[in-house]
Amino acid sequence: MQIRSIVAVAFGLCLAVDAFAQTVPRTPWGDPDLQGIYTNSDESGIPMERPEEFAGKRIEEVQPADLAKAIARRAEQVERTAAVIGGTSDNDTGAGPPHWYENYNPKNSRAWMVSDPPDGKIPAMTDEARQRAAVQRAARRGGDGYYRGPFDSAADFVLYVRCITRGVPGSMMPAIYGNSYDIVQGPGVVAIRYEMVHETRVIPLDGRPHLPGAMKSYMGDARGRWEGDTLVVETTNVLEASAYNGASERLKLTERFRPTSGDTIEWSITMDDPSTWERPWTFGMRLTRDDSQPVFEYACHEGNEGLRGMLNVARAAEREAAK
Repeated sequence: MQIRSIVAVAFGLCLAVDAFAQTVPRTPWGDPDLQGIYTNSDESGIPMERPEEFAGKRIEEVQPADLAKAIARRAEQVERTAAVIGGTSDNDTGAGPPHWYENYNPKNSRAWMVSDPPDGKIPAMTDEARQRAAVQRAARRGGDGYYRGPFDSAADFVLYVRCITRGVPGSMMPAIYGNSYDIVQGPGVVAIRYEMVHETRVIPLDGRPHLPGAMKSYMGDARGRWEGDTLVVETTNVLEASAYNGASERLKLTERFRPTSGDTIEWSITMDDPSTWERPWTFGMRLTRDDSQPVFEYACHEGNEGLRGMLNVARAAEREAAK
């Protein structure tokens, strides 16, 4: 009986998605219309890889009741850590109650993010990637570029702390705030404006080739196309400094924005970099339309003013240690 119920629900969802696919709104020039303000705050707290509690299961095999229990535990974790956001367990920042944050009490859409490989695990890193990581650790001299120094100059901080970029797919990932995205379209082009960190990706759809390989940028060079009602975006030419999770400049990203209702888009991204991982891998999440969450100015004081203060504190700590 339980199996029949699950099959019936799954069949009903498929029918609903198929019915929506026939009524996806269109722009005046005929493309699927994805425009609007979206947020992924409800995806906050989803682990990237499959947790041990779901060992042996594929992501589609997780039962709603088990997912609900996991979501409740994640909400409790948000409650416990809210006060130290921006600091550490040894340095309580007094950051405030959890309801101040956009990711408070999220309603996650899935148990974990990695959908391929089917075991929900990020593929092993190559020897080349491990060597790059070792070089980076040595350059940071035991620091992490975020919480721990040494901080001798602005260059010792990660790009995010310096308010330069979160890169791709970092800009798509949920955080404690700034989770709004504004998707706009024109004939032959789609643009995505991010609240964090005040960047806009302009994605041509006219079939033009990628820029020459030597022309790299923090957000890379994006080219898009439509596959039915799904927007497919391929990004190359990413600077290694902003490449995701230790990837190299050979990284190729393939995103898919698939509308599943008038208010939701299923977003996924495939990471392909033979210099970093033994095979390509894919993860994803849900974007939910919410016109009440417009993109606000991202006044990034960490990079504008706070960075000077952090460097001053580092110098003061050195003077204190020398006494």
